[in-house]
Amino acid sequence: MLNKITSIVIAILGVAMLYMGGKLLLAGGSPFYAIMALGLLITAWTLFRNKRIALSLYALLMWIVLFWIIYEVGFDKWQWIPRGDLIGLIGVWLAMPWVVAPLYKSSSPRRFHPFLGTTVMVMVAIVIGMMFYDPYPQAGNITNPRTASESQGAANDWTAYGGSDNGLRFSSLKQIGKDNASNLELAWTYHTGDLRDADKDAGEYTFEATPLKVNNSLYFCTPHNEVHALNPETGALKWKYQPEKNRSYLQQHQTCRGVSYYDAAAAAKPATTTPDATVSAAPAMCRKRIFNATTDAKLIALDADTGKLCADFGNNGMIDLSANMGTVRPHALMQTSAPLVAGDLVIVGGSVMDNGFHSGNPSGVIRAYDAQSGRLVWNFDPANPEKTQPIAAGENYPYDTPVAWATLSADVKNGLVYVPFGNASPDELSRGRDANSNVEKFRDTLVALDLHTGTFKWRFQSSKNDLWDRDNPSQPSLMDIDYQGTRAPAVILPTKTGNLFVLNRLTGQAIYPINQVDVSTTGGVAGETFSPTQPVSRLNFIPAPINEKSMWGITPFDQMSCRTQFHAMRYDGNPWTPATEKGSIVFPGNIGVFNWGSVAIDPERQILIAAPVRLAYKYHLLKRTPETADKRLLGKDGTPYWNENFQGDYAIQIQQFTSDLGIPCIAPPWGRMVGVDLKTGKTEWLRRVGTTKNLKTSFMPGRFPIGFPMGMVAHGGPLVTAGDVVFHGATADNFFRAYDINTGEILWQTELPAGGQATPATYMGNDNKQYVVIAAGGHGSMGTTPGDAVMAFRLK
Repeated sequence: MLNKITSIVIAILGVAMLYMGGKLLLAGGSPFYAIMALGLLITAWTLFRNKRIALSLYALLMWIVLFWIIYEVGFDKWQWIPRGDLIGLIGVWLAMPWVVAPLYKSSSPRRFHPFLGTTVMVMVAIVIGMMFYDPYPQAGNITNPRTASESQGAANDWTAYGGSDNGLRFSSLKQIGKDNASNLELAWTYHTGDLRDADKDAGEYTFEATPLKVNNSLYFCTPHNEVHALNPETGALKWKYQPEKNRSYLQQHQTCRGVSYYDAAAAAKPATTTPDATVSAAPAMCRKRIFNATTDAKLIALDADTGKLCADFGNNGMIDLSANMGTVRPHALMQTSAPLVAGDLVIVGGSVMDNGFHSGNPSGVIRAYDAQSGRLVWNFDPANPEKTQPIAAGENYPYDTPVAWATLSADVKNGLVYVPFGNASPDELSRGRDANSNVEKFRDTLVALDLHTGTFKWRFQSSKNDLWDRDNPSQPSLMDIDYQGTRAPAVILPTKTGNLFVLNRLTGQAIYPINQVDVSTTGGVAGETFSPTQPVSRLNFIPAPINEKSMWGITPFDQMSCRTQFHAMRYDGNPWTPATEKGSIVFPGNIGVFNWGSVAIDPERQILIAAPVRLAYKYHLLKRTPETADKRLLGKDGTPYWNENFQGDYAIQIQQFTSDLGIPCIAPPWGRMVGVDLKTGKTEWLRRVGTTKNLKTSFMPGRFPIGFPMGMVAHGGPLVTAGDVVFHGATADNFFRAYDINTGEILWQTELPAGGQATPATYMGNDNKQYVVIAAGGHGSMGTTPGDAVMAFRLK
């Protein structure tokens, strides 16, 4: 009776596989799943008839499947899962004595089938052996000596979002080194109390702040733009600034990545900046200031010692950044990144709601304010780049220009500020763009401006005629580099495509070679225009093209789903496949290979550490009609699309490329960590980063309890120190880890109470102990564990 039930179950699985395998075959995909299904059905039929040959036939099927797996994916154990897990489990069951015995006559009873039993044992041995082998990581050892560098990182304090205005995320501290990092322990935990209201707050509610340590205090902001000041050694609260919480589920990004610090006594007033006659000297109060740029588009100045608003700055401590923007729709203008403080200036870009409206979106103007008075000193408007004098009262900046939402960087010595402009609305459609306009010249462009006047110096376009939301998302990093024996002042720009452009920061000329690759200029929607080429840097982590064999899942069924989807959508084999109405695969997608976490660089050893992401997305253009021009378009589950593009010809649906079970359709790793020798441009080591533990899945309740080291998405940046240690949280498993910068080997790890989707900082306390601090609050869009903790670690 048991074998009858077993045969029926196998037959059901075979029919389901034949149906999905047939759909795959008709879509132009592999015939193997249909063949596998026939093998299951033959096994089921012979087993139902109580024939011993069922076991031999199934053993033969197992060997055929094994050789097919090796042919498709070699010995990558994670890619064996969807191809072999179901077949293997059925084989183990069929080899059990209670299945085997009834198939033999009573005169010669047997409980072991030689062919199937031996096959199962061999394959179990192969799988066990593969658990100790991973073909993906690239082992290496970086041996660059440590030499003095003029490129300034952080020292005892962490005074700016990236450690310093250079954006290196590097500290010269080395009390914690690769030889003792395993002795780290928790020093203190602080809870902000600023938690998401599930009924009122945005879905993308994220605690991504990097704390500053300066003025004998630790400063950071929360998602609702509260500013907290703590004792760096104990985590005790010194003061807290709490604005009114304007909760709204329509807010696209409820986050604050950092605050900035200004000390009037330490700042050198640039000689070219016109003095403000209304301010003869900074008052005793607010001589030291914390600047916070908010999600409701305010620039706020707080006294660093008390947390009180600086009454002499702007309008009683605030500047309304929607001024001179014209009509601004609700939540359409926001600030998510730390402002740049350079000299006596505080400089801000801005963020707008991606693809909310086809037009009428706030300007991407860059504005520099006097850090003491709040007076507008200069503005750089991409639509009018020559007009840097402060805009006149009553005038407005033009709508729909490129925005720079990442933190800016500054070379104070050479008087330059670096602006990583992104896209302009609408992000994924080029119909109506004027290729000769200033807007197109500054779309997805790194721009160098005169720090003191805002005058344009040079520009470099990282993506041409962007149709994929390829904003420049990362703070540029500034350092001096010895590439192939030649010294040059460099700026390094990470991009969503995966390029790391290395340019001379004084001229914008390429230091690492850049090739222009040909891409398709056909397809898309009527009236679409395409750039025939796109730039690719010699140093890049652009993911290798995918094909049907690249598809993944956890069972044969969701892998067949992925394979069938792959054949149903357009994919050009490169990152520049245009969106279409039938659907396109864009790899990498709009989350990018690099995002706001940027990279970390040791300027003394010229080593770059990065955590590139590998995720593919589906882009569908949805035709609008005059009747639906201003109506929300809903998905099959009734959920509205965020990329509405109201009043445009098309809305766009962007979804991660997953199976019907919600499993990524491309095989892991989805997150990696790399170590690059910048003197040669060679990637010396590469490893998977993060595990499956704490992963929120759609196919099981709760969070995944086991930490398989597949390599998980990491949203947040690394930190490097002169102790040759890399600190990195950011992964979806809630862990915070320390790595050896030379080899990428894990030195220490600890599980955080919530997702550490933030970039850590490090500093020296008054107790002469080095601390490493990270925000652990989770990320709404990643589904990591939410929380409100700031945690500091030091040596035992």
